[in-house]
Amino acid sequence: MSNWSFIDNIPKTWGFLLRVILKALILFGLCNLIFALVYPMELVGKLSLYGYLYHARPRLPYGENPSESYNVSLTNLSAMFASHEISSNSVDDEYRVILIGDSNTWGWLLNNEETLSAQINQANLTINGQRVVAYNLGYPVMSLAKDLLILDEAMNYQPDMIIWLISLASFPHEQQVFSPLVQNNLPRLRLLIEINELNINPNNEQFYQPNIWERTIVGQRRQLADLLRLQTYGLSWAATGFDQVIPENITLRQSDFEEDYSWSVFDEPTILTQEDLAFDVLQAAITLTDDVPIFIVNEPIFISDGENSEVRYNSFYPRWAYDQYRDLLRQYADENDWQYIDLWDTIPAQGFTDSPIHITAEGTQALAEIIIDNLAYYGE
Repeated sequence: MSNWSFIDNIPKTWGFLLRVILKALILFGLCNLIFALVYPMELVGKLSLYGYLYHARPRLPYGENPSESYNVSLTNLSAMFASHEISSNSVDDEYRVILIGDSNTWGWLLNNEETLSAQINQANLTINGQRVVAYNLGYPVMSLAKDLLILDEAMNYQPDMIIWLISLASFPHEQQVFSPLVQNNLPRLRLLIEINELNINPNNEQFYQPNIWERTIVGQRRQLADLLRLQTYGLSWAATGFDQVIPENITLRQSDFEEDYSWSVFDEPTILTQEDLAFDVLQAAITLTDDVPIFIVNEPIFISDGENSEVRYNSFYPRWAYDQYRDLLRQYADENDWQYIDLWDTIPAQGFTDSPIHITAEGTQALAEIIIDNLAYYGE
């Protein structure tokens, strides 16, 4: 008896069509089940036309207006790195300097040639007889755990030096899982949590832990579509060099404040300790890099002289919290023999744009010169 006997009495044309549809549905279901069981999103992310059909990107992909910036925000680390120039360049004659950090390192409101990494490259430095090539692996959203995840992936690309630009806003414990990049990469982060005994709860409800349905092709259709969009935007990126929409008129950072002492979970000044901040994540990065030198840089911040500036340096930081942070960071760096530079007040107020950490092209050049001097000293 035919397996399709229930449609034997249907006209042949319709019966054939129904058989085709049913077989297609079964095949589609099997494909989805196999995809969910294997869950090859990282493998799929490594499939890239960047560096082959068109130029690789000098920044990790991030875009709030994809159709205008020819860019798209992802949470797939494999895809992000596959589109980046670090994946396509040869390591043979390079002294690879990896820059990690927040949107300031990424180059918010800056063209690619104005970023910190680009200006370091323009200095034409050499270390140990190799030309210094700086790679911009900064990424928007302030979180040390986000930076640690990026650094963990970056170690697969044979870095010779790490420069990590940090600021107090990346240190609160609740900030560690704020980034979508962290929330969507729990399996990667869980291993780092276990190895380093990080003070991050892997059962935090903010983590995305897909069920079997959400792991199917249908369940991952948005993520798969974003991977495809990143590839299609590569043509426009290669033709224009645009990866960020920079408005003509930029609303400058706030200079006047209420008499507000609050910061993070604290409503009023208090005595901070190392346990109040995610120093364990910093230490995990030192452990991760092993014998690769890592420079910790406390990045410049905007210092206001406006109303209530005696209470707050800027909209991010009250003075009481930021001053204690700098003391704690210096103490921790000395205790652990870190290579640490505090550049918090090296850029004048006019060198900042729309936030207390975003720096103008001129300010970035001044910051680059300081870092270049340290690199040149290291290379002697």
